[in-house]
Amino acid sequence: MKFYPKLFLTHLLVSLIGLFVVFGVAELAAPAFYREHIRMMVREFGQQGDNLHLELERGFRNTVTSAILVAIPVAVLVGLLSTHFLMRRIVKSVQALGDGSQAISSGRYNLRLPEDGQDELSQLARNFNRMAQALSDVEKTRVEMITNVAHDLRTPLSALRGYSEGLIDGVMEGDVVALKVLSEVSHMERLVQDLSLVSKVEAGKVELHPSEVNATQVLDEAFERFRAAFEDRQVELRVLPSPGLQVQADRDRLSQVLNNLLSNALRHTPQGGRVTLGVQKHAHQGVFMVSDTGPGIPAEHQGRIFDRFYRIDTHRNREEGGSGVGLTIVRGLVELMGGEVGVRSRPGSTEFWFTLPLSSPQGGEA
Repeated sequence: MKFYPKLFLTHLLVSLIGLFVVFGVAELAAPAFYREHIRMMVREFGQQGDNLHLELERGFRNTVTSAILVAIPVAVLVGLLSTHFLMRRIVKSVQALGDGSQAISSGRYNLRLPEDGQDELSQLARNFNRMAQALSDVEKTRVEMITNVAHDLRTPLSALRGYSEGLIDGVMEGDVVALKVLSEVSHMERLVQDLSLVSKVEAGKVELHPSEVNATQVLDEAFERFRAAFEDRQVELRVLPSPGLQVQADRDRLSQVLNNLLSNALRHTPQGGRVTLGVQKHAHQGVFMVSDTGPGIPAEHQGRIFDRFYRIDTHRNREEGGSGVGLTIVRGLVELMGGEVGVRSRPGSTEFWFTLPLSSPQGGEA
């Protein structure tokens, strides 16, 4: 049986049971209410009233019964009409929910249900719409991921094909081709490693080995790793003086976070610009900062800059664009180590910051 007739018959059955209960209670209880009134009338009539006692009681009882019997069909009719209109609204909402679920299951994530009202059905519609929006965002991310991965793999694969054809045609030397093929394979390996790491980070399956880490020492090591790359791009890299803070972190993962932020800053800082590294104490946390003098991040993009595969410039080239998951990895690793991450930006300046807990109380607040 379909939902509407089942719900309608259930409601009707409940109404009929209520009517019969009312009728039964009235038949049993009514005499107790009008019998005293009849006695008063009998006393007024005297001896003649004694003969009318039974007749009055019988007539009053028949009147009450007749009135109830007349009221029952009217009540049933009104109940049927009200049940019909009430059930129509409920069934309409349930049907809309069913149609929406079927549309979602077929991949049509743009369907939304009306949310009028404040009752439970309207709340259910709002929850459904939030679910549909979340699925739509996931689907959009999936499509973007496939597009970006295809883009990042197409370039090295095309280069490999070109090198292979050049080697076959004899227009390129074997050792030259070998070096270029190795470079392209390394690029693809980095992409695969980033994709693997971001999936582990988002699933919370990255193995951490926390310990006391000297924050200043880690910054100095990052400076030495990137000094040559910054000099090649003619971008100044500076490390601010900092107190000897000990933070609780996985040293390798902290270095990876700094590597990703410095690589990102180097890509977006023009020749002659400057990138600054620093760390300072705030309350019971160490606050790391990587700032640059690049073009800045528009305000409408700052809320999504850490999302997977999100890029401000969708027409970026391979050298400048990165894999699109570097900042996602930064956020995931920092949060797994008990910290927070954020960005402050305006035209001509961008600062990425993240926090890590101090290993023990160290001095006063900065």
